[in-house]
Amino acid sequence: MCHAACVHGGRRVKQRLNRLAVVKDLIGKNRIENQDILLQMLRDEGFEVTQATLSRDLKTLKVGKISDGWSGYYYSLPEDILVAEEEKSYIQDVRRGIVSIEFSGNMGVIKTRSGHAQSVCYALDVLGLPEILGTIAGDDTIFLLLREGMTKEDLLEDFRTKIPEIKD
Repeated sequence: MCHAACVHGGRRVKQRLNRLAVVKDLIGKNRIENQDILLQMLRDEGFEVTQATLSRDLKTLKVGKISDGWSGYYYSLPEDILVAEEEKSYIQDVRRGIVSIEFSGNMGVIKTRSGHAQSVCYALDVLGLPEILGTIAGDDTIFLLLREGMTKEDLLEDFRTKIPEIKD
């Protein structure tokens, strides 16, 4: 009975995560001065959202407005060069530590090199992969739970994008 509702809800979560990724990409690549411009850009990308939904998305992404110093303000993501460098360090931790990944439904088990589970788990948490709801680490094993509607393939695709060395 729940199947149709759960599938529909999972689809909504995926759509939201996809929309958030597009919003982040648009703001990262364009100078956007207001929500009307961003709403139109989202429509051009195939997303029909209200201004209220967009406002929630911007809050979720911690988007702010910064001054360009002379003619106005534009949207900016919270990431800066230091965060990008820090992210590279966490990606290195994941790359060095993971030995294998196996799934059963929405639960995953990541085997790591001995003593690496804590650092890999922390790196995964900091990287904030949208597919992962939570993680628990031991010495060489990490248990992870995927968000409702997310699949192993979704997570592995995100891994391939951020950490190409990680294999299925």
